[in-house]
Amino acid sequence: MARTAEIIGARWTALILRDLLLKGACRFQDLQGSLAGVGSNTLSTRLKLLERLGVVERRFYADHPPRAEYLLTEKGRALGPVIAAMRDWGRAYGLDDPDNGGE
Repeated sequence: MARTAEIIGARWTALILRDLLLKGACRFQDLQGSLAGVGSNTLSTRLKLLERLGVVERRFYADHPPRAEYLLTEKGRALGPVIAAMRDWGRAYGLDDPDNGGE
C-alpha cells in the first residue's frame, strides 16, 4: 500500500491519472484545463515523475514546434481499479456526505 501511495498520493497525481484513464491521450494544456487550480510547474513535475516511473508515456506528434501528448502505459492502466475505487469511495463517503461534515 505504501508503494502505491508514494506514486499516487501526491496532490493532483490521482486526478491526472483519472483524466488519462477517462480521456486517453491528453496534451499538457488539456490536462491543465481540466485540473482547475493546478500550476503548470506542479503538473510538469507530476508528469515527469509518472513518466520516470513508467506509469505515463510522452509521445510526440509534431516536430516543429515539438508537441507531445501523455498517455498511460500498461503499468498506468493497471492503476485504473485503484482510481475507480477512490472515486467510488469519495462519492459514497466524501465531504458532501452529511455524516462526514459536508453540507
